[in-house]
Amino acid sequence: MNRLYLLLVIGLSGISVAQSPRLVASASNGDARPSYLLPADIVAGNAQRPAPLDVAATLPRMTPELALQAYQRRWEMQSGTLASYSAKTLIRAELPETQQQGELKLDRYFAAPRTLVFKSVEFTGDKFVKNNVITRLLQSEVDHVQKDDTSLTALTLANYKFSSKGTSQVNGRTVHDFQVKPRKKRAGMFRGHVYLDAYTGSLVRVEGSVVKSPSFFIRKIDFIQDYADVGAFTFPIHMHSEALARMIGRAIVDIYQQDYRPETSVVQVAQQVPTP
Repeated sequence: MNRLYLLLVIGLSGISVAQSPRLVASASNGDARPSYLLPADIVAGNAQRPAPLDVAATLPRMTPELALQAYQRRWEMQSGTLASYSAKTLIRAELPETQQQGELKLDRYFAAPRTLVFKSVEFTGDKFVKNNVITRLLQSEVDHVQKDDTSLTALTLANYKFSSKGTSQVNGRTVHDFQVKPRKKRAGMFRGHVYLDAYTGSLVRVEGSVVKSPSFFIRKIDFIQDYADVGAFTFPIHMHSEALARMIGRAIVDIYQQDYRPETSVVQVAQQVPTP
């Protein structure tokens, strides 16, 4: 299986990530190992994620057009002011046909504009899954940051057509549902739905199917990715993806992320503030 590109939606996080990262995998030092929440805890809502705000009591409900504009402005702000962030990541991968699975806990660190580091903490499961699914997935993310122009695949009005399809509820939040189609067929882009908070324009969920396979060995990729606001920024907290590969059948991957610690650049923030 060549270059399993399940993290196709790196650009969907709203982060203009860098161009030449480093991939680091090293064991942790005993007592210094961080604790991780289990996926069940995250799904149940016990993770350290921001609680939904009762914005309906303080903010007017936006029209779909205004929510989309607010999302675009938020994306531009985050792209321009996010200097770095760290997070804890849990990756669970499964090959149903062979009943093989694996789970990797790691620390993630990004620093603008060119550094992306992964530090392995603990792995349990089948080594084939680790080497041929999880490690390739992480390397795909590094390759995306290093080689691709992320502005060409980011979830923006320049790259996608948005069509309003009404409102619904996602994770207890009222959202505007947009059907999206890429303006150009590029690897890493998708066709599906985007859900924006109806009161803030924040990205809540993205789901769909990849429009162009990143590899001959990958026939189809479907995914759902949820987001949460951390201060002024929006980050992915859970991604569920299913890929259909020619040689190994289905590959199911869940990525849980928590404990985001973003940092802003004083210089970049100053550049975002208009001069009177």
